[in-house]
Amino acid sequence: MILLAITPGLGFDRESWRAVLRSGVDGFLLREKELSARALLDAVRWSQDTAPGVRLWVAGRLDVALAAGCGLHAPEAYPAIEAGLVPLSRPLHQEDQWPARSGAEQLLISPIFPTPGKDAPWGWERCRTFLDGLPEAGPRLLALGGLDPRNAPLIRHPRLGGIAAIRPFWSGDPARAVADFRAL
Repeated sequence: MILLAITPGLGFDRESWRAVLRSGVDGFLLREKELSARALLDAVRWSQDTAPGVRLWVAGRLDVALAAGCGLHAPEAYPAIEAGLVPLSRPLHQEDQWPARSGAEQLLISPIFPTPGKDAPWGWERCRTFLDGLPEAGPRLLALGGLDPRNAPLIRHPRLGGIAAIRPFWSGDPARAVADFRAL
């Protein structure tokens, strides 16, 4: 199971970022809208040096992704990206987005469960029905939204590659969160 930690948007804090990057997560999505391009690039490079085995994605900044050689997570209204330019991750909020986004390397199905500030959740039944209808091949699919080690066992599916989350990795001990997720 892939575990993708998403930064909480509170700025670059080396101590907390180091703890999450070294906790055993597989991926790290830098979602820091307030950082300038230079500061974000510095944070990405620091993250690459701190955890070379962790796959990095930067949200909404193609220039930074290209400069750092990492993946781009293109948010909802982001313009189309030329295929193969960078590893691409996209959100998937509705089933009808699948045809246009299925060429991405990674899709974050969101929100699965109730999440502060987000639209109505998919719920697991809807998500499972969607996953059941997908081809075996295609982008890596990660569940996002309201997930923690207590409810993660509910979302097992062969087509689901893992979990993306913010709160479990940033509130408390990220290594414990990783261990709890992996114990499932």
